Formats: sequence, C-alpha cells, structure tokens
Amino acid sequence: MKMKKIKLFTWALSLVYAGNIWAADPVPQPLRIPLSKDEKQYLQFTLLNQVWLRGNESNAGTTVLGDLQKNTVDLGLRRTRFQLFGEIAPKTFVYFQFGQNNFNRVVAMNGNRKNTFFIHDALCEYRIGKSQQKIGGGLTIANGLSRFSQPSISTIMGLDVPVFAQATVDQTDQFSRKLSVYSRGQVGKVDYRVVFSDPFPVQSNGAAQPVLGDNASFALKGHHWQYQGMLAYQFFEHEQNQTPYMPGTYLGSKKVFNISVGGIYQKGATWNTLSNGATGKKDTVFNNMILLCAESFLDMPMNKEKGTAIHAYLGYFSTNYGHNYVRYNGIMNPATGTAVTGLATDAGNQYGNAYPMFGTGNVIHGQFGYVLPKDLLGKDGVAGKLQLYTSATSSRYERLKNQSLTNASVGINWLMPGNRSKITLDVTNRAAVALTSGGNFSTERKNTITVQYQINI
Repeated sequence: MKMKKIKLFTWALSLVYAGNIWAADPVPQPLRIPLSKDEKQYLQFTLLNQVWLRGNESNAGTTVLGDLQKNTVDLGLRRTRFQLFGEIAPKTFVYFQFGQNNFNRVVAMNGNRKNTFFIHDALCEYRIGKSQQKIGGGLTIANGLSRFSQPSISTIMGLDVPVFAQATVDQTDQFSRKLSVYSRGQVGKVDYRVVFSDPFPVQSNGAAQPVLGDNASFALKGHHWQYQGMLAYQFFEHEQNQTPYMPGTYLGSKKVFNISVGGIYQKGATWNTLSNGATGKKDTVFNNMILLCAESFLDMPMNKEKGTAIHAYLGYFSTNYGHNYVRYNGIMNPATGTAVTGLATDAGNQYGNAYPMFGTGNVIHGQFGYVLPKDLLGKDGVAGKLQLYTSATSSRYERLKNQSLTNASVGINWLMPGNRSKITLDVTNRAAVALTSGGNFSTERKNTITVQYQINI
C-alpha cells in the first residue's frame, strides 16, 4: 500500500511538472499513467471544453421565454468532455468518455440544468495478434457512414462538424453513440470498420414523438438491428487507429489523402401512413433506412519550413429515411418557441437557429482550410498560427420539393499551439425554412456570428 501511495504521489508531481513545461514546449504532453515497466500498458486522461459566445439572427416568429426575439446573443458550452483510455493489458484497450453538450440558458427548460452529464462512450477492444485489426463492443461512436459520423471533436477544422452526417443523432442513439459490436482495423492501405448496432427505441430520447402520419418518422413499434460498414483507401500516410474517432485536421503534421465509401442499413426504421385505394383507409407502412456516402479527405503540409498546410474535403450523401422524412435541428438553440402558427410540428422545432438538417434526399458537403505561415504572428510561431477555412453544405430533400438549400461558413482559427488552445471566429449563413403542416414552405437567409474558445488537454 505504501508503494502505491508513492507511485500516486510521483504521478501527481509529474502532472504539475508537465503543466509548468507546456508553456515552453510546443509538443503536447499527455496526462498518462504507466501500468507496466515498459509503459506499453497505460491509462491516459484528457479533457476538452468549448465555450461559444454567439449572435444569431432568429428564424421568423422566434420567441425566447415568451418574448419575440429577432436577434439573440447567448453564451454556452458546446461541449465539455472527459476521456479515460488506454491499453490496460497486452492487446486490451478500453475507452471511456463522459460529459455534456449544448449547455446554455435554455438547456433544461423541461428538466434540471444540473442533470446534463452523461456517459458518451464505454467500450472494450481486443487487438488481434500484432496487426492493427481489432474487435470490440460497448457504447461507442464507431459508425459506418462517414468520417464525420465519428469525428474527433478536438481536431475539428471549422467551428463544428457537419452534424447531418451523425444521421440518427438523439433519435435512436445517444448523441451519435450506439450499443454496438464491431471489427475495425487497417490492412495495408485499407482502413475498414464493420459495425452491428442495437439502436435505442426513439421514444426513449426524452422528446415528444410525432403523431403517425403521411410523412415518415422513426417507428414506435418493432425493432431491428442496424448494420454499418466503411472502407477507406489511404494513399499516403495512415491515419490514427487508436480509437474509433477520425480526426478533422492534422494541421500539416501528416500527409493524408483518403477516399472512402460507407453506409448504414436498418430494416423498418421509420413508418408512415399510406392510403389504400381498395379499402379507402390508411395503412401503416414501414420504411428501411438506407444511408450511403462517398467522400475524399486531403490534409497535408505545403511548405514545412513556413509551416503552411492545406485541408480539403468533399462528400456526397444519399439519405433515405423513408417517405418525405425531414427533421429540423438547431445547434445549442438559443430560443424556446415560436409565435408562428400552422408550422409542421412533425418536422421538429423551427425556431431560433433551426433548419432542416436531416431528410430523405441527398446532401453534398465540402470544406477547405489553409494554415498560414508560422512566422506571421511572431518568429517560429511563438504566438501561435492562423488557419483560414470555409465550408458549405447543399441539401435537396424530397419533402422540400428537392429545392437546393445551402448553408455556408467562413472563419479563422488562432491556434496557440495547435488545437490545445484555440480561438475561432466563425460567420455562418443558413437557409431558414418555414415549413407548414400543409406542405408549403418559404426560405429566408439568416446569419450567425460565433466566437469559440477551445481548451484541449
């Protein structure tokens, strides 16, 4: 027992020492506990906090606590996360994450603002032989559709990930995590993952469910497993394979170019009613959910001496949730209601910053980033580096008459250094669509300006 106390005290001193050297050392030092003499077995701890200060042009008719608000200013925690992971025995990897998301002044209008932390991930994984092939299971973000269906939050290039790629988020999953068994790994230049998921019943997500009607919604009856898969071909360096999460940008530290395909299939995932000409009544029909993606990802240094780097992504998504499925979502929505009557309630809340994020149709997403020379803010980047970025998402959804709807963002990251301490200024222009219960809709353009401060240890 005495020896254990000495080891614990020594580890605590090492954390203090690491904190003192970080200011001078540009290479992040992990908070790591060795579990074996050769340190091949270990436990590592990380934490992340993203603070958003935001000004938003509200959708028409938006109210905040009963008052009409054409514009809002809010402060919130987009993500607060704690991770514990490591190889605790030969070939045996564990990963745990807990935290909260979207914590602002209206986060707990229907509950208790103190009850927002929850388990995100809890998985166990075994590595086969000396290879990079692994089998695992638990509550995990391992998904099949896209790299943005399982994003490494700390390395996001822009202000946020394209959340539409987390296709069933908070419907039949827990903030994109599912109870799954999977196999993933790398064989030569191929990175693969195969996932079998047991989705949550949609009625367990804590929200009121749409009434069964002519437009598809997640089914309240029946249960089927979800099958997912993804294949990526890595032309240059291999991406990390330690956790299921896929990085957003390497900021020039690696030369990566990948092309990949992925998909998700679930039988009878949604339902709707359909008129029966023979009986004159409406029958209940079930729809198979079929989601497909083809994408390319480029992230590489341009001039190593200057520290410049380029990032580019392009992805095409075919999203079939069932007849006329559409769901609105507003990231950390700053509003609480709407004064507009006659809106389609089955599509979700349309107030604040919400827009039709998910739907049956197709989506194209692209983004581009450039890390400026490291000496721009001081010799050898002592004050950090700047990264410029832009992104755009264009969607065509069946229920919105396949009209093209585009959301676009431009921004700048101040990296001090890297993603460990980062300030982001982002301007987003979105399609604010008012959809009525009769199927008519109108579109306005609205802007959001956000300042983010991210700390990642």
